[in-house]
Amino acid sequence: MKIAMTGASGLIGSRLSADLTADGHQVVPMVRRHASAGEIQWRPEGPLDPSALRGIDVVVHLAGESIGAGRWTDKQKQRIMESRRQGTTTIAEAVARADGGPRVLVSASAVGLYGNRGDEVITEKTPPGDDFLAEVVKVWEESADPARDAGVRVVHPRFGIVLDPSGGALQKMLPLFRLGAGGRFGSGEQWWPWVAIDDVSGAVRWAIANEDANDAYNVTAPNPTTNAEFTEVLADVLNRPAFLPVPAFGPKLLLGELADALLFHSQRVEPARLLADGYAFAFPDLGPALRHVLGR
Repeated sequence: MKIAMTGASGLIGSRLSADLTADGHQVVPMVRRHASAGEIQWRPEGPLDPSALRGIDVVVHLAGESIGAGRWTDKQKQRIMESRRQGTTTIAEAVARADGGPRVLVSASAVGLYGNRGDEVITEKTPPGDDFLAEVVKVWEESADPARDAGVRVVHPRFGIVLDPSGGALQKMLPLFRLGAGGRFGSGEQWWPWVAIDDVSGAVRWAIANEDANDAYNVTAPNPTTNAEFTEVLADVLNRPAFLPVPAFGPKLLLGELADALLFHSQRVEPARLLADGYAFAFPDLGPALRHVLGR
């Protein structure tokens, strides 16, 4: 297939592009700079000429303002929200109007939709939370409606904490843990919905190939852990101690609302639909997943 992709150079996009290419597909990066041969130029604020997608079988939309780039000021919140609203609307409207264009739109999403849920088991049927990130994700998914209304198959992978040492939460944690200065965050009782980068790529590729796949899927490992368990396993994999807990007030003082959303909210997410529809996780358990991505 010919697969166009926004965010192709990001943490998820770079791995997914490599895997799709290895599967025999042609990946066409969608870029904001001047497009080179084999690329499509686009702007999140639009418009995107639908003819640019002629001959494309699938669009994978991953681009968006980083959620974890820094403290959530009002201006940064607006950038986060509008990058997802505008970018997804632009892509979805072009997909909907493209003659001989994409039959499938995979538009990224996140488990941030569910908010802070304590020990509650979360599936795709769990209603949204009521915080800023939940509102962002609701708007993000709804912005794909033009493609959905046009009869295009739309899939929303709701990503959890992606484990890859080249980016994301794991990259930020590794320096301290390698020094033996890591530990749980706050009480450590909050659930962390982690997933290995291999299964992020695997689930998206499964969704592209599976013609019955549609709507939202939690892309998280079937065995979530608490933060205390996560940090203990990470320290064990690195053969380092983990006895220096991070008091909650420190990150909250530094990052404010962002710290709650990324570090202290509890989300016991289960990938109910992926499991029910037959996706087989390569790394369902944390220890083997960390050893794999860290080459241990």
